[in-house]
Amino acid sequence: MRVKWNFSATGAALIFMTVSVPIGLASSAKAQAANPVIMKLSTATIHDTQHEWLIRFAAAVEKDSGGRIKAEIYPASQLGSIPRQIEGVQFGSIQGWMGPPEFLVGVDERYETLSAPGLFSSEDQDIRVISDPEVRSLMLGLGANKGLAGVALAPIGPSSIASRNPIHHLADFKGLKIRVLASPFQLEMVKRMDASPVAMTLADVLPALQQGAIDATLATITVYTTFHYLDAAKYVIDTDQPYLNSIVVMSKKWLDGLPPDLQKIVRDDATSVSTDIVPFVKQFFTASYKNWTDHGGELTSLPADEQQALMSKISSVGLDTSASKPDLNAAVKIVFGSAARNK
Repeated sequence: MRVKWNFSATGAALIFMTVSVPIGLASSAKAQAANPVIMKLSTATIHDTQHEWLIRFAAAVEKDSGGRIKAEIYPASQLGSIPRQIEGVQFGSIQGWMGPPEFLVGVDERYETLSAPGLFSSEDQDIRVISDPEVRSLMLGLGANKGLAGVALAPIGPSSIASRNPIHHLADFKGLKIRVLASPFQLEMVKRMDASPVAMTLADVLPALQQGAIDATLATITVYTTFHYLDAAKYVIDTDQPYLNSIVVMSKKWLDGLPPDLQKIVRDDATSVSTDIVPFVKQFFTASYKNWTDHGGELTSLPADEQQALMSKISSVGLDTSASKPDLNAAVKIVFGSAARNK
């Protein structure tokens, strides 16, 4: 059964009753509210930061548009796999998608810039960098020539690795098949850990773990808890790299086709929701660690000297991998420059 989260701007009728509006304009506004523009929003996850962001955004846009835009939220890949969701946004059948920008590298390789290993050393640094106007302009400006309009960035948190068998040392990664996002940076990072990277969309990961097609997966603790990985991969080692963020891209054709005031509402609400959701992100991440261990999951980290050795292996991935790609290399230097300013 398909589940849709629909939100309406409650209280709008009371406002119209107490404000004096010319009859013609009132009739026009009533007609627009009676025939709202539909805004389908899609993501691969559920009951997490991305889902929460979409819920808040949908409510804000409906309220601020006076019901002229009606939002429908489709979490948990209800509208297809991640590549199909992205294609839907490009073609305009879906109005917005939220997910890690690394899934957009087929559109523009610079979308993977924020996932360079060693870029961030704390959640607060990550938040400061993605709020940097130079970084926002770079990331949200990508994809315009491929039908996408970036409207927001939101933090998720540091990566960890969930595995079928315990991992306690750097040497334990040798030979493991580890799922990664479709990002050359993550592919190279896992290779430098002496493991074998396997690019895979989210919906395929849990079955692959259950069947033994992969040994482990690189993601965040919030994915492991919300998708109930515990029975398939109860061991999590907190490698802290790379940090993951989400991007919200809208159908450029759809957004450009809105009246100017509605375009502004969509963009302004996207920005404000990304700022306001930060406390939720931090609380949710902390709660997810506790949820994991409370339900019998194991949570460990590498010994300090081995974590330092890991960082030595992987911190140059971004610059090394982009060395022969001028546009990507320039983008990597922009984000590393911002990280240096925002320690």
